[in-house]
Amino acid sequence: MRFTQFLLVLLFVGRASAVPSNHHVIIISIDGFPAEIWRRADLPAPHLRQLAAAGASAEAMTVVNPSLTWPNHTSIVTGVTPKRHGLIFNGLLVPGGPGKPLRIDASADRTNLFHATTLYDVAFAAGLTTAESNWPATRHAPHLTWSFPEFPQKSDPLVSEMMAAGFLNGEELKGMEYGQPTNLPWHDGIWLRAATFMIERHQPNLLLYHILTTDASHHSYGPGSLAGFAAIAYADRLVAELVRKVEEAGQRADTTFIITSDHGFKKVSRMIYPNVILRKAGLLETAGPNVVRCDAQMKGGGGVAMVYVTDRSRRAELLPRLKELLRQCEGVDQVIDGRDGPAFGLPFLDENPTMGDLVLYPKNGYAFAELAVGDSPVAPSKNYGGTHGYLASDPQLDGIFIASGRGIKGGVVLPRVTNLDIAPTAAQLLGLDMRGVEGRVLTEILNEAGAKP
Repeated sequence: MRFTQFLLVLLFVGRASAVPSNHHVIIISIDGFPAEIWRRADLPAPHLRQLAAAGASAEAMTVVNPSLTWPNHTSIVTGVTPKRHGLIFNGLLVPGGPGKPLRIDASADRTNLFHATTLYDVAFAAGLTTAESNWPATRHAPHLTWSFPEFPQKSDPLVSEMMAAGFLNGEELKGMEYGQPTNLPWHDGIWLRAATFMIERHQPNLLLYHILTTDASHHSYGPGSLAGFAAIAYADRLVAELVRKVEEAGQRADTTFIITSDHGFKKVSRMIYPNVILRKAGLLETAGPNVVRCDAQMKGGGGVAMVYVTDRSRRAELLPRLKELLRQCEGVDQVIDGRDGPAFGLPFLDENPTMGDLVLYPKNGYAFAELAVGDSPVAPSKNYGGTHGYLASDPQLDGIFIASGRGIKGGVVLPRVTNLDIAPTAAQLLGLDMRGVEGRVLTEILNEAGAKP
């Protein structure tokens, strides 16, 4: 980050000269863990239950629109909605130009993905150490002291250190390369190993750790399925192992655990293919499965879709036609003009080139996909049990929230929090201020130690 940008980060730091270096906050995200599943009495998550009973929890946590993984993980660490931070996909939308298809770049650096101050920026500027294991939208983040990314490389400093210490071997590293067949329970185990290695060797003040198997299981089999419960039980064991490593490192009394999720889930029975509608209307052309020319194109999927006019000078001409075509499609519930996005916490259309000209939301039981070939714009879903992306106001999209450990009162259950509250609350626990956020410090869950400057 350039020096002038670093000075802007400093403006968000309070009490920097008095920050205690022996305080630790670990934020754990269990991807796709719905609040309605957390509230079930038969949930196989004894370690999470124990942490909640000893600390504080919420019956539900409101997420942000779009209820997708990267935008919500970014809101968790910034305390602001996508209207402010600007990230609305699991990657960076890259326009191809008039008549050319768009793509989403999941390998983009953090500095190109969004524009907001993060919790780790503030902690780093105050002289604290920061770390992440598989936290989305953090590639080459300049203010993460240690990083073990989703797709690690041997050249990454922490990866090299782990390999030299015998905590990771070349075969395991090869299995985590981008594009390799994904065995997510195994990957989650490696990401946990990296997190515990950082705790043992580096004792970061702030650690971000992301568990992914739950999301994959709910996509394939749906929330509330046998596979979904098994994935939550596995995540519970991973959390227990992380807590055990903190205890072994002698840090338990100085550590706060915040366990959360990025979104809930809804079941899916039918798929909608807006690009098929556009192709049949002559607005898009394909060669094989690929889009090769388009006046308009849908990107995204699941419970939300964005439609773009590739030639901005033709918006006034094409938008009325696109609205009419898409409103008539089975399963489409809302067709929202992109200029109305800020009312939903989405970016301003004229200020953010990644914002869609139209935003589509489906009816219950339906989801979107980008496929552009085939005859039918709607078909039964196959090997797809559930998804997210729907409006965050839908209770099924609510996430979970648990806080336990140093600075947290015991036995507190709040009716509802928002994921925008996590960053300012974590900052308070580290002796910092996060200013200019949309969330708040959850003072009602803090004991005397957590409330102190």
